Amino acid sequence: MLRFIRGLISDHNPLLHLYYKLVAILAAVRYGFPAQRLRVIAITGTKGKSTVTHITAKILESAGFKVGVASTIGFQIGSLQWANTTKQSTQGRFRLQKLLRMMVDDHCDVAILEVTSHALVQARLWGVNYDTAVLTNIQNDHLEYHGSFENYMHAKGLLFKILGSNERKHGIEKVAVLPIEDEHYSYFSQFAKDRELAFGISKGFLHVEDMAYSATGCRFSLRVPNGIETIDFKLPGEFNVRNALAAAGAAISCGVNLQSIKKGLEQEFVIPGRLERIDVGQPFTVLVDYAHTEESLEKVLELYKPLTKQKLWLVFGCTGGGRDVGKRSLMGAVADKFADMIIVTDDDSYTEDRMTIINNVCEGIKRTEGEGLWKIRDRKEAIRLALSLAREGDTVIIAGKGCEPIQILDGEKIEWDDRKVAREILGGVTEVAL
Repeated sequence: MLRFIRGLISDHNPLLHLYYKLVAILAAVRYGFPAQRLRVIAITGTKGKSTVTHITAKILESAGFKVGVASTIGFQIGSLQWANTTKQSTQGRFRLQKLLRMMVDDHCDVAILEVTSHALVQARLWGVNYDTAVLTNIQNDHLEYHGSFENYMHAKGLLFKILGSNERKHGIEKVAVLPIEDEHYSYFSQFAKDRELAFGISKGFLHVEDMAYSATGCRFSLRVPNGIETIDFKLPGEFNVRNALAAAGAAISCGVNLQSIKKGLEQEFVIPGRLERIDVGQPFTVLVDYAHTEESLEKVLELYKPLTKQKLWLVFGCTGGGRDVGKRSLMGAVADKFADMIIVTDDDSYTEDRMTIINNVCEGIKRTEGEGLWKIRDRKEAIRLALSLAREGDTVIIAGKGCEPIQILDGEKIEWDDRKVAREILGGVTEVAL
């Protein structure tokens, strides 16, 4: 029914939004408003949402909480975990309420939800009384849907605007966790709440001292007003330190102390599809990452460029279906700046011509094809080429899809996983790469 309605009217028609809200009301009533019986953490932002969601879960679990999670990567209810195959970071109204009801029935203490701008505009969180709202950062994204950055920012802002008006649960404050060094911090800070926990590298309620990086992690001191702890963190890059700070803020909002946060952050982390290492014994580094904007791609390449002894390889593409066409050449320019070898390939084309997308990306690349640049429509063949040509001391980054379990090409869904494809290929090319 929704597809039929959306085919008749625009995404922002008031009638469509009324329909969204009516469905959300029915879903909340159907499942008995389960969020009322949970402490709920809602995490939004342009980048890092999934990583912060899963780091927060690890910290809370180490502190003795039983958690439920719903994110781009997957779902968790207590000890039960399964992959998200829906292509939705925030689930539809009935599915979301059902997940929350399952968490209640399994006696979870906390629900941690990844929340998108689409979900906020489309009332998917109506009836979900959340207690902590977290912003990771805010940058250009999804402009094809929202129409402008201002509209996109205001959509994200709904999470914090609604936070203060939500009914207080017994003994639980309404807390905003915000990135104080983000240039748009003041916009999100203006909304009513009981408490704000600001975080940043150099300032904030939570901030960092004495950082040291490596290819596999970083060591830093986490400072809060009443204490400091040195953290051996197993994820690399300053952006992941910021993710750790956001997760620590979410944990503090639940009453977790600094020593327990240290314990949680020092666990061995594998965030699926987020700088995930693929190692079957090959003499070069292979990483699968979700970076799908120019900013996120630049941070990953900027991190690994000086850590790579020989050549830095990049395999990536851009999403079709009219999504953020403007960022394609910008991502190409970032690739051109940092990568020694670039293979531009398919991402999710939806119904858009695949070669058109690739050529759009290459508009931002100054080098010509054959000079450190390849255009290969088939993503598997693109990955195969990089892994067969890489040599000892090289780094191969496969970006854009992370751990997504499907690919949409020419309107058809196919099973897909960059990590599985890379492992499969490496089993056949390791001898060539030596």
